[in-house]
Amino acid sequence: MTEEILIAGFGGQGILSMGKILAYSAMMQDFEVSWMPSYGPEMRGGTANVTVIISTERISSPILRQFDTAIILNQQSLDKFEKSVKSGGMLIYDGNGITRHPERKDIEIYRIDAAEEAARMKSPRTFNMIVLGGYLKIKPLIKIENVIEGLRKSLPERYHKMIPDNEKALIRGMEIIRKLNN
Repeated sequence: MTEEILIAGFGGQGILSMGKILAYSAMMQDFEVSWMPSYGPEMRGGTANVTVIISTERISSPILRQFDTAIILNQQSLDKFEKSVKSGGMLIYDGNGITRHPERKDIEIYRIDAAEEAARMKSPRTFNMIVLGGYLKIKPLIKIENVIEGLRKSLPERYHKMIPDNEKALIRGMEIIRKLNN
């Protein structure tokens, strides 16, 4: 089993940390893992993306052009990466700020209104965990307890007090993700 994932959006949305938490969590389940971030000097507010590969076999290269799953969190990333999802793959997107919705018919498309939900929960910093929870609902590769442990390992200790809120956000993401096509 190999799952090749792209997470893309604006810098500051927790793109890189979502990928890092996913990678740490997968390592705790003895998967082979690759985590490769990509961002420019405009990290806050500019575009950022991360490639995460989770596999039961050795990973030969972290460089990908096609993905099993794309998690897209802004319009620029949707425009750039929608075509990069393998036929039969999956695209998850947050509807906030999206003006042109995904159009492909050969992939599964899911929408998660994580930005709206994070605001409703009065916890905007948990936006990325809502998205991750939605992904894990559809592809339950990683156990929630390992994601919580991944949070402990990847977050600076001063943020550990937010772990219960992040756990609630993961669960909420699992509840609100919805499939848009067949």
